[in-house]
Amino acid sequence: MVEKIRTILSDSKGARWTALIIVAFTMMMGYFITDVMSPLEVLLTKSVASGGLGWTSDDYGFFSGSYGYINVFLLMLFFGGIILDKMGIRFTGILSCSLMLIGVCTKYFGVTHDFGDARFTLDFINFSLPMSAAVASFGFAVFGTGCEICGITVSKIITKWFTGHELALAMGIQVALARMGTAGAMMGSLPLAKAFGGKVGAPVLLGTVLLIIGFLAFIVYTVMDKKLDKSIDEAKVADRTPAGTAEEEEIKETEDAEEDEKFQFSDLKYIFTNPGFWCICLLCLLFYSGVFPFLKFATKLMIANYNVPENLAGIIPGLIPFGTILLTPLFGSLYDRIGKGATLMLIGSAMLAAVHFIFAIHIMPVWWFAVIVMITLGVAFSLVPSAMWPSVAKIIPLKTLGSAYSIIFYIQNIGLSLVPVLIGKVNGIDPSYTTSMSIFCAFGVAAIILSILLIIIDKKKHYGLQEANIKK
Repeated sequence: MVEKIRTILSDSKGARWTALIIVAFTMMMGYFITDVMSPLEVLLTKSVASGGLGWTSDDYGFFSGSYGYINVFLLMLFFGGIILDKMGIRFTGILSCSLMLIGVCTKYFGVTHDFGDARFTLDFINFSLPMSAAVASFGFAVFGTGCEICGITVSKIITKWFTGHELALAMGIQVALARMGTAGAMMGSLPLAKAFGGKVGAPVLLGTVLLIIGFLAFIVYTVMDKKLDKSIDEAKVADRTPAGTAEEEEIKETEDAEEDEKFQFSDLKYIFTNPGFWCICLLCLLFYSGVFPFLKFATKLMIANYNVPENLAGIIPGLIPFGTILLTPLFGSLYDRIGKGATLMLIGSAMLAAVHFIFAIHIMPVWWFAVIVMITLGVAFSLVPSAMWPSVAKIIPLKTLGSAYSIIFYIQNIGLSLVPVLIGKVNGIDPSYTTSMSIFCAFGVAAIILSILLIIIDKKKHYGLQEANIKK
């Protein structure tokens, strides 16, 4: 009897962790650019005579939301998932990295070029922006398209390499490294800009250089991906036992099975009719709408309500992503070993609601209390992603996983696009932040309800969200 050989490249611990570090590094560079201008609102909204760009709170809110405009209104993120499932990881990854580079270069041009008093105006809807804000917003929108498509590509890459292994831990480490990019932007952008005379272009230029390095890293990964596919094909050939007619039948069965594993548009029906998927999708929308848009305005909140000096104000919000660097892999490892993924999402959602409630009622307006609250939010920001992203892979098969992630990212981008615009307008009316923090608190309460519903559905559908990921 011939022993079947099933070893593939992803069975090598060194190979799969090397692949993870490479693609996670690319995403870390992308996340640095995503938030590189978040701490710079205080400079952007200064008058031109004072060295700023003369943006208003509304202008900044529009720019912050522009990250998802193309993804949401032109459905590019949804199409990106289909491209990923049809064209593969290597093609989609290179495409998304290219879009990120084009976008960040355009944004850099927008915030560094002297447009004078020129404005971008649409009279029929009474819309007007400084030209610098309009160009920067367009660049940020193009960058956001590439970054989100790259995100779903990396999620599928991790699932491809780590299914049956340390899936949640791997996703947790990828998230942690991405948060390092965010933390670096939140803590370093304002001091760097001030070191260059208040020029907001300095941190954006740094991000551009880092992204180029990340793009080169992904090109290195494509070589590993090609080797993984080759090892999978070789393992399938080795599994076929030569035995005359029996051999032909076995090969035919294998080919039929491989054909079934290929993406077909009809497979999208399973995604759209899956109640567990939609619970996670809406939970993602609400949870991330309560975190990322909050970070866009948190620096100014620290100055206004917690008497934090302007030079240090970005450090406290930077604690949120910085804390996730250690905690997200820890919670991911916990999910891998003991399960309870839906429970982790419930606890994190409850913490999100509590944090924003505290910010809304303005108790203890001192810096050290703000630090404690931010650390609590950082724990929540570790709990939910460490359980949510691996849970999608339990509900949706690999062949449609790219489309599933793209739908989740698309819905998430609706919040990332529209919530900053809403908060920018609300803060213009109520600068005390009571109303805006109450809105964020409501997102947390709704996320709690969805988490409870997910636990109930999991018991009925047996997705295995409460079970460990590592198969012994």
